Amino acid sequence: MTDAIKLPVEVEQIQELLPHRYPFLLVDRVIELEPGKRVVAIKNVSINEPFFQGHFPKHPVMPGVLVIEAMAQAAGTLIRLSTKNDPESNPLFYLVKIDKARFSAKVVPGDQLRLEVRLKRLLRGMGLFEARALVDGNEVASCELMCAGRAE
Repeated sequence: MTDAIKLPVEVEQIQELLPHRYPFLLVDRVIELEPGKRVVAIKNVSINEPFFQGHFPKHPVMPGVLVIEAMAQAAGTLIRLSTKNDPESNPLFYLVKIDKARFSAKVVPGDQLRLEVRLKRLLRGMGLFEARALVDGNEVASCELMCAGRAE
């Protein structure tokens, strides 16, 4: 990598890296980055999220699958930021496997999810990641993710 990534990476830059858009873009900012190794991203959880209308009325809780999706999107930002200046690499990564998923607390409106993702291995277009989500320093979810890359 020839150019250093300036932190924080804001949502406008994230939209250049990921194909997701409202209401499914679940990464608001990247605050830490070790290219090719790890990333820390933020998702601000608002009552205005469309899923809170039905999950659950009067007791809004962010669905666990969306917490996992947020961690997968953070993994995507890690890969895209790590290969940003490589003209041969512009992969679109797809989530293909989730292992060891654990949920230890609810995520509710007003929470800020801290998404910590570490690349364990990248081999033949497949990335294996360790991921965890925290609120106020407490782990609310964790899993291993496998993503497969495909040229755009």
